[in-house]
Amino acid sequence: MYRILIVEDDDKIASILHSHMEKFGYAAERVTDFRDIKQSFLASKPDMVLLDINLPHYDGFYWCRQIRTVSNVPIIFLSARVGEMDQVMAIENGGDDYITKPFHLDVVIAKVKSVLRRTYGEYAGANPMPRDILNVAGLALDASKNTMEWNGSRIDLSRNEFLLMECLVKQADRIITRESLLEALWDDIDFVDDNTLTVNVTRVRKKLEELGIVKAVETIRGQGYRLNTSWRDGE
Repeated sequence: MYRILIVEDDDKIASILHSHMEKFGYAAERVTDFRDIKQSFLASKPDMVLLDINLPHYDGFYWCRQIRTVSNVPIIFLSARVGEMDQVMAIENGGDDYITKPFHLDVVIAKVKSVLRRTYGEYAGANPMPRDILNVAGLALDASKNTMEWNGSRIDLSRNEFLLMECLVKQADRIITRESLLEALWDDIDFVDDNTLTVNVTRVRKKLEELGIVKAVETIRGQGYRLNTSWRDGE
């Protein structure tokens, strides 16, 4: 039974989400102390977090960053903010998906099921990530730790960042269509904004740059993306 932590200060919405999660067989838990959500997360040890943005004391972006310092569990933002920039910030701060309020409960459940399947469930079991190190041109991906390493430096990746890098590394120097990447990262792509993939690509580029690998992920206009391994030649 997957445990879902609900971080929502609106009591009515939190109660509805709690009841609906349990109706579909999940072990749901609500945060009641919004002063230290990270501590509540550590105590709960959830498999997923549903996280509101407008919260007392600190907003959801802050708490998402705090959770990312200790865990890569999937985080789905829930918010009444409909602006594109808010969705971009949610992804850039470590979120895996974004649902706008008012939401339909069936959409919430569909997204929860999709992310859980990708992370832990039937799809992960049918197509497990390799437990050994995936390596190309000296760049190593460790699926057991969700890390990326090059030239003696290592950096942590979120679940989606790792899946994206895994696709790029496995087809290094080849063009991968946006549709293929969307299907690899999300099960129900009908619910995924195309801009979400763009944001994840931007995050991966930044993390590669932190390792010292610059301009490795190329945008191929009208087609998709390509991992250019020219860094092996010192370019």
